[in-house]
This record gives sequence, structure tokens and C-alpha cells, in this order.
Amino acid sequence: MKVLIIDDSSDALALAKVRLGKENLAIITAQSGDEGLKLAEAEKPDLILLDVDMPEMSGFDVCHQLKTNKDLCMTPVIFLTGSDNTEDKIKGLNVGAVDYVTKPFDAFELKARVNAALRTKRMQDLLIEYANIDPLTGIPNRRALTERLRKEWMRVQRHGGKLSFIMADIDHFKKVNDTYGHSIGDEVLQRVAKAISSQCREIDLPARFGGEEFAIVVPGESAEGAGKLAERCRQATSDVQINLGTEDVHVTASFGIAEVSDSPSVEALVKAADEALYHAKQSGRNQVSTDTSPEETAKK
Repeated sequence: MKVLIIDDSSDALALAKVRLGKENLAIITAQSGDEGLKLAEAEKPDLILLDVDMPEMSGFDVCHQLKTNKDLCMTPVIFLTGSDNTEDKIKGLNVGAVDYVTKPFDAFELKARVNAALRTKRMQDLLIEYANIDPLTGIPNRRALTERLRKEWMRVQRHGGKLSFIMADIDHFKKVNDTYGHSIGDEVLQRVAKAISSQCREIDLPARFGGEEFAIVVPGESAEGAGKLAERCRQATSDVQINLGTEDVHVTASFGIAEVSDSPSVEALVKAADEALYHAKQSGRNQVSTDTSPEETAKK
């Protein structure tokens, strides 16, 4: 795990690195509050050891800025101080620190407090991860999908670029449940999730949207590029096969695609992809569609 130490004293930095040298940690250092904030933003450490008494920007000021940064607010901070002043400790805890270590460092105390903070951080990370994972399929859930989609939307609004969104639905899934039971239905969902995920790039986000619906956030791609991904996912889904001994269960899926340039909001982007999915369903299923025209859908 990664630990950032922010202290204006070279001696204190060297001593802290020595004390933690055998703890199998990646240690990075900064000698001012401003430098520390920049490193924290760039490196995303798991723990920050922060000196209270620094020129220009105190440890209290640095901690306050960390706790108001949405990307760093959950990073635990341990204050380093040469003072035993109770008021300072209370002030530090009130601005968001999780602990205090008094200088000069006692080697065993520093290690114990750092390890305790890192154990808490590991548990926190696991809870966040589980909150964003669909327990049945093991891929991101709708909550994670919504958060990522909004981030990508804001990125495109600020810096430009491409973004597409894919909605997918397993065809005739109710018939699978009714015919073979929910345990087989669950296995189908798991297999389809794996099939879709296997076709995605590392920067894409495949997720379970709900029920038998899936979705993919596709950064940096137009509807045409996303269409190629959807077609690979469609083929991979049609290759899913569950052997029941006397027969095999096969499924297909329909896909709808929307591009950010055609949508004025995140909600409109999702709606457009859903309408394209509806068009694919109405046109015969087991296909990819970018058509969201109500007139054309009605004709089909």
C-alpha cells in the first residue's frame, strides 16, 4: 500500500522512512503542504502522514483541503507533531485526522498506528467495492454504472471527445426461467455477464443494469465504434451454452446504442440507448440497433 509523508523537516522524513522501511509499503514524500497536495492528487495514497507545524500552509490547512477533495476525502490522515497539546489534537481530529503520532517517533508506536490505519483503509475499500458490485454476476452494478457514466459525461462536456452508451437485454429471458427454473436463469445471467465483459476494453465499463438488462459505458467511441463492440458482445452471448444433460440452453441478446453528441444530458443518453434497444427488440431480436426513431420503431 502507498503512504505519503508530508513534513518540512528532511530529518523527520528520513526517520519516518527508516521506521517504516520494513513494512512493505511504497513511501513517497513531500516537504511542503502545497507539494503534498499535488502528490496526493497524483498518487492517490492509501494513508497520509502529515506534519502539523509547517511554514506557509499548516498541517491543519492541508488536512482541510484533503477532506474537501472528493477524490481524497476518504484517505486517512495521521498527524505528526512535536507537541502534546490536547487542544491541537482535538483540532486535528475535528478537521478529519484519524490519529496522532508524537515526535520523536517511537518505532513500534509509529508502525502500530500506521498498520491500524491501513487495516481500516483496506476494510473501507472492500466495503466500497462490494457496494458497487452486482453479487450474482460479479460485474459492476447500476450504482457504479451511473457514477461512471456521469464522470465520463462531465469529462466530455469539459474537454470534448466521444462517448457512447450500450443497453442490452437477454431475449425471452422469462421463458428461460419458466422452462428451466431460476437457478438456470441465474447461470444464464452469469454466463452472459462474462461473455459481455470478455469483449470490453479495459476503459469500458460493463455492468448489470437490472434484471436481465446489461449496459456498457464506452469512452472515446462514436456510435459506430460502440456498434462493433455491441456486435462482438451479441455474438459472444449467442455462443453461451449451458448443458443440462438431455438438452442445451442457448440464449441471444438485443443491443441498443446511443452517442453523447446526440443527447443533451446523461438521462437523454440512457433513454436514447433504451429506445434503440426497443427498436432492436421490435425488429426481431438478436441484433444491434442505433435507431431511436419512434416512427420507424412503430412501423416495425
